[in-house]
Amino acid sequence: MVGSRSSPGPPGKTTFWGWFFIAIGSIFLPLFVFAAVVSKLLPPSNNPVIAAVQKDRYYYLLVPLILPVLVVAIYFRWLSMKLFKHA
Repeated sequence: MVGSRSSPGPPGKTTFWGWFFIAIGSIFLPLFVFAAVVSKLLPPSNNPVIAAVQKDRYYYLLVPLILPVLVVAIYFRWLSMKLFKHA
């Protein structure tokens, strides 16, 4: 049948991977926000892990640099879907 989509796997397996990725994203988002924003606002810490995160500049600068890349990626995704639909 034209236009029908088949499931990529058994429903239980795809449901597991969906919840797995949601859980991983829910864990890493607060950690990234802490490393990029919150840790810079806290006073210096005696904990070596938190002190290393506070002194790190990579993630602090990654946030503004990733936004233009994200906009371009979203635009190219939209453009490719339009070209695919109207081809």
